[in-house]
Amino acid sequence: MKVVILAGGRGTRLREETEFRPKPMVEIGGRPILWHIMKLFAFHGLTEFVVAIGYKGEAIKDYFLNYQARNNDFTVTLGKSSDIVFHNHHLESDWRVTVVETGQETQTGGRVRRTRKYVDEGPFMVTYGDGVADVDINRLLAFHRSHGRLATLTSVRPVSRFGVLDLDEDNGTVRRFREKGRGDGWVNAGFFVFEPAVFGYLDGDGCVLEEAPLRALAEDGELRAYMHDGFFQPMDTYREARLLNELWATGAPWRVWQ
Repeated sequence: MKVVILAGGRGTRLREETEFRPKPMVEIGGRPILWHIMKLFAFHGLTEFVVAIGYKGEAIKDYFLNYQARNNDFTVTLGKSSDIVFHNHHLESDWRVTVVETGQETQTGGRVRRTRKYVDEGPFMVTYGDGVADVDINRLLAFHRSHGRLATLTSVRPVSRFGVLDLDEDNGTVRRFREKGRGDGWVNAGFFVFEPAVFGYLDGDGCVLEEAPLRALAEDGELRAYMHDGFFQPMDTYREARLLNELWATGAPWRVWQ
């Protein structure tokens, strides 16, 4: 099964990091967040990736083209560019990565649409290149197969940025202060499973996956939500990038691999 990773957006809310590189290449613990996302899928046996690039996509191309040299000891004979010997094997040696140019201004649905020729005839997965989670991919896939619909998204309860106050509204007495907690609703976290017929809902480069396509799938009764109660954290802002680096240093709850 192929895993499509959307890695072409501009990341304007993370301008401190994305002025010179795409958001999926912003590092957590010395590795791009894109690598962390791919490690989750690989842990569950999915190692065929289609990376949809756009903004500053050359950084992603260079990363994978030079992956062997970045992650192995090697000997090179100067003057003979093809005479390189790598001396050890990194843990990602079985990954198969297809990097697809999907355009600077293409929207999320349009990017998925542009990967169609690289996706097999069966179901495939899609996720965003800027969020980490400890989603059990095998359970997610089993849920998708069980309901027989065209699409599954992974839903999470959002975490509030603020502490919560239990107040006596008559006099302002604070009865209880609770630290940041999860909200009551559910939001889309990505980690989609799609059947090939979903491509029929994607119309052109301007198609935003989260708008008309998902609405139409829901209206047609073809969309289900896998409810994930575990860890999920997007990286939309510099504050969130710092948070993820702090979490990596203290245990990284999304790190299910060894």
